[in-house]
Amino acid sequence: MVLSLSLLNVFAIAAGAAVVKLTPDQRLTPQPPSVAVRDLVRAPASAAIPVADLGSGRPPNPSTLAGRLSALIGGPRAKVSAVVIDVETGRPLFDWHADRPATPASTTKVVTSVAALASVGPAHRITTQVVRGAGGGIVLVGGGDPTLTALPTRPDASHPPYASLQDLARQTATALKASGVGRVRVDYDTSAYKGPPIAAGWKPNYLPDGEVAPVSALAVDEGRVAPSDPSKKARVSDPAGAAAKQFARLLSKHGVSAKAGRRIVAQEGAVRLGAVQSPPMSALVEHLLTESDNDVAEAVARQVAMKLGRPATFADAAHTVQQVLARLGVAGGVSINDGSGLSTRNRISPIALARIVSVAAGEERPELRSVVTGMPIAGFSGTLSPPRYAVAASRAGAGMVRAKTGTLAGVSTLAGLAYDADGRLLAFAFMAGDGKGPVDPGKLDQLAAAIAACGCG
Repeated sequence: MVLSLSLLNVFAIAAGAAVVKLTPDQRLTPQPPSVAVRDLVRAPASAAIPVADLGSGRPPNPSTLAGRLSALIGGPRAKVSAVVIDVETGRPLFDWHADRPATPASTTKVVTSVAALASVGPAHRITTQVVRGAGGGIVLVGGGDPTLTALPTRPDASHPPYASLQDLARQTATALKASGVGRVRVDYDTSAYKGPPIAAGWKPNYLPDGEVAPVSALAVDEGRVAPSDPSKKARVSDPAGAAAKQFARLLSKHGVSAKAGRRIVAQEGAVRLGAVQSPPMSALVEHLLTESDNDVAEAVARQVAMKLGRPATFADAAHTVQQVLARLGVAGGVSINDGSGLSTRNRISPIALARIVSVAAGEERPELRSVVTGMPIAGFSGTLSPPRYAVAASRAGAGMVRAKTGTLAGVSTLAGLAYDADGRLLAFAFMAGDGKGPVDPGKLDQLAAAIAACGCG
């Protein structure tokens, strides 16, 4: 995927602008939007939020912005925390309990994605390979690519080609037949990952409900039982063993009789018989953010641990993600236990999320741009597809907001970017709920839309 960067027109911030910080007992009088709702239904999704364009308008007046957002939040009893930041200056413009840690749910994926792009880089690919094993066998070695697929390549797919298990079988069969081998045992190696396959804070229903597969360095089609049917979420209990069986069947179709063997560790320096690679990290990040893919998020987090020389465990992945954030100067307010946000033990403050988004959108870190391009576009794509942003109360945000959603029982979050009505690029994070009762994500959409509708400069 080729990304073009817009030229930047940077204007000085109005002197003396300061954040308006509201306490729970304060509430400002709301003001009506200064511009009409834009008709963006016909606009191409790619036109929303030009990459690296900080906007040409003045930043909004903090008092005016606060009046509109505080009215929507609803007073001191509302279980909402929020922040809005001017991307160009990094200055907070609105703060409602912005430093209060909250359960981030899938907005954790923004944190994971920034750390991965900043450490392994946007061009990094994950390799799955086959090597010779002992006693005439072969070893299928997982590198941690959950997008490895046994499905046929689709020329109309919306993503770069995934690594193909069929292609790997073809390469391996060709190499084996060339050396006179017609029958093999397929052992498999998952040693790239260490530790338990589930994270602290994951609920017992996540695996049986198909929210995520047991995390493994070797999996095909994310361990789905029926990968060709998106409506079926069930996963296999042993993704690596299932992958070895699938690979053995494909080898047999390519003329080499094969059966699945056991889990082993391949010998160092073993002769390679075939290899396939994932899409680049930039594409993996775009996918995991747009579709909120838990399996890819966990894989991406482990790539950070491996890059920094730590074991690829949940704990080490979380630790190294925070190490990378510290290097970027945005680690404060972040405490995580996984890469996907499924863990109910994760805690991130709104100000931390907004600062991370702001770094990804700024001029100085172009390698992070896939975080921006991967976030769903309000009313158009991914987890922000209709009916979200189709109702009147949030329609002003359609096409003008890019954001990552987060949802767990009793929790809803939204973090991303929006252009206001004056053309200024703002980063925001809204976090609602305490896990103990129902939450309306529509309120967060309305807050984001209020930013887009604000001609408050």
